[in-house]
Amino acid sequence: MRFAPLRVPGAYLMTPDLIRDERGSFHEALRADEFERELGRPFVPRQINYSVSRRNTLRGIHSVTLPPGQVKYVTCVRGAVRDLVVDLRVGSPTWGQWDSTLLEPDTGLSVYVPEGVGHGFLTLTDDATVCYVLDRTHVPGTQIDIDPLDPQLALPWGFDEPPLISPKDAAAPSAAEAAAAGLLADWAATAPTGAAPAAR
Repeated sequence: MRFAPLRVPGAYLMTPDLIRDERGSFHEALRADEFERELGRPFVPRQINYSVSRRNTLRGIHSVTLPPGQVKYVTCVRGAVRDLVVDLRVGSPTWGQWDSTLLEPDTGLSVYVPEGVGHGFLTLTDDATVCYVLDRTHVPGTQIDIDPLDPQLALPWGFDEPPLISPKDAAAPSAAEAAAAGLLADWAATAPTGAAPAAR
């Protein structure tokens, strides 16, 4: 497995080594020892979630308050999604910046989303299924929802028609409103070791 840092500090794209033969393919999707060696912190799964969505569904932008915080490891296991991470950490040198990744089962790509960073995706196929491996169990009342169409963030979803969005996400505050309300994590409390401003 290869770890490539994304432009949002602390977020990574994981590319597995696929072993292919006439039967299909095999790959290691997650190894806790490699995470700890590469990221300098343990990653121990505590909860695994799946979402199944019709085409042109937009889920997000979501995060979790700190505390308790929550790290996500996101993989598309059926269909295809355009996955986005966005820096929502107050005081971050890359506040509001984002990374976009096409996730499909054939590539085995996964995205590591650190604490304080927002996450969402747009489904590009029907029956798109996303797996989230989480380092903490869900704590009711700690999820942060940010308007995925926040004009200040101007996230590149790339949809051709209005997407299907839940009422909760559609009514979510902008990133600036969430920051003003004190909902978002502070950069100093979440910054990865040695983090520096990322070039865009």
